[in-house]
Amino acid sequence: MFVQLNASVPGFCSRLDRLLRRDTAGGDEIDRVVREIIANVVARRDDAVVGYTRELDGVVLTPGTLELPPEKIRDLDTQTDPEVRRALEAAASRIRGFHEREQLASWSYTEPDGTVLGQKITPLERVGIYVPGGKAAYPSSVLMAAIPARVAGVDEIVMTVPTPGGEINPVVISAARIAGVDRIFTVGGAQAIAALAYGTETIPAVDKIVGPGNAYVATAKKMVFGRVGIDMIAGPSEVVVIADHSADPEWVAMDLFAQSEHDELAQAIAIVPDSRIAGAINRAARALLPGMERRHIIDCAVRDNGAVICTDSLEQAVAVSNHIAPEHLELMVADADSLLPGIRNAGAVFVGKFSAEALGDYCAGPNHVLPTSGTARFSSPLGVYDFQKRSSILAASEQGAREMSRIATVLARSEGLTAHERAAAYRGTG
Repeated sequence: MFVQLNASVPGFCSRLDRLLRRDTAGGDEIDRVVREIIANVVARRDDAVVGYTRELDGVVLTPGTLELPPEKIRDLDTQTDPEVRRALEAAASRIRGFHEREQLASWSYTEPDGTVLGQKITPLERVGIYVPGGKAAYPSSVLMAAIPARVAGVDEIVMTVPTPGGEINPVVISAARIAGVDRIFTVGGAQAIAALAYGTETIPAVDKIVGPGNAYVATAKKMVFGRVGIDMIAGPSEVVVIADHSADPEWVAMDLFAQSEHDELAQAIAIVPDSRIAGAINRAARALLPGMERRHIIDCAVRDNGAVICTDSLEQAVAVSNHIAPEHLELMVADADSLLPGIRNAGAVFVGKFSAEALGDYCAGPNHVLPTSGTARFSSPLGVYDFQKRSSILAASEQGAREMSRIATVLARSEGLTAHERAAAYRGTG
């Protein structure tokens, strides 16, 4: 089942790093295809988007049918099961409540000479949300992307969602209405990212693109960065579970499976301070696997990318986890709070045995759009701050300008920038 590694054995770090480098073959070919798609969308705009949608998704559209009209959105929303819609509304309420606490505020202070310094917080004008529509539908991703944008005060939220075969998932549309999405376009893939970045006759250009997608979508986001902002380049899903003797092996195994069922490149790793715990987790996993509906995906992900790592202590387990910098980290130990101060690198931390990562995926409140592939070393979850920008404010008083000019002229001269020196000197003379 899960390969077993020992953190105290020579060569462990090299073996772990090889495990963390999941196979994402085809990068050069994907780059070529995406570059061509972007160039075509820039040149041919709506016609290119319509053509790629017909070719790749099997959906025949016209420029006039790229966008879902309001009456169609309302009709699809009514098709959502009432119980599911209530669950979406409850999740949205929790997500909104969490993100309302993230809001940044403008601030300023006045120096003794009367100079005012500060920062102005301004929401982005228009953002684009990409929602996957391939192997599964993800209405939860709609909530996680759109709600913090709305809380941030974004003027307009545009959503693109592919509809392979022409099938539109009503639950995704309901999630969009609940979250406050303004416009919905039924296109996906790299062509949707290009359209959002550069704009077409029908699809407006946005300031930032957020949301997960396949390798083509991720590559397109990387290529349009600079033209627009992006949230992150998300890789396959991953979870690390630190577990001790207090953890139920079946709970641990199921949480590992929950992450593994996303796709074959997902990664699930348990870190335990005793080889007996490792054995118990593997036995539980073998017993549970036959009953999993997505067992073939789980089995592939576990076989290729999964592991149970044995350490000498929980402190060493934390050190190994910090090295991995996982997207999700579960602390299923007796005194989970005691480990939290030592956690430096993780997209989201789930503290205690009742804090299943699956709860965070849907409704706990914190965002599930998280840094992957070790980028939790320097990146953060999607939040309100991703939809706001900061402008520095300087209002120099006459006295303050004279004082600062003495400093600035010296530094400008040292850098050989004489126009800077003279511009600063003007202010120093009143």
